[in-house]
Amino acid sequence: MTDTHEGLRGRLSARGEEALADVAQALLDNPVFKQVLDRAFGARDAANSATAQAMKNLNLPSAADVDRLARRLRALSERLDAVEDRLDQLAAETAAARRREDPGSGP
Repeated sequence: MTDTHEGLRGRLSARGEEALADVAQALLDNPVFKQVLDRAFGARDAANSATAQAMKNLNLPSAADVDRLARRLRALSERLDAVEDRLDQLAAETAAARRREDPGSGP
C-alpha cells in the first residue's frame, strides 16, 4: 500500500513539475511578460542607483564601505596584537638579561 502511495505521489509530483515548467516557459516566451519583467528589473536597478547616489550625497557609507572598513580594522587589530605580543616578548627578554647581569638585585 505504501509503495502505491509513493508511486502515485511521485507521478503527481512529476506531472506538477512538468506543468510548472510548461507555465514558466510559456511566460518566458511571452513578449509582454518579458517586457514587464525587464521593466521591473530596470526599476529595481534605478532605485538601487538612486539610493546609492542619495547616500553618497549625504556622505553616508555604503554597505561595501562599511565591510571594507571592518576588514581593515580586523587586519589592523591583528597587526596590533602581533606588536603587543612582540613587546611582551622583548620585555621578558630584557628583564631576563637584566637579572643575568645583576643576579643580586632580582627577586
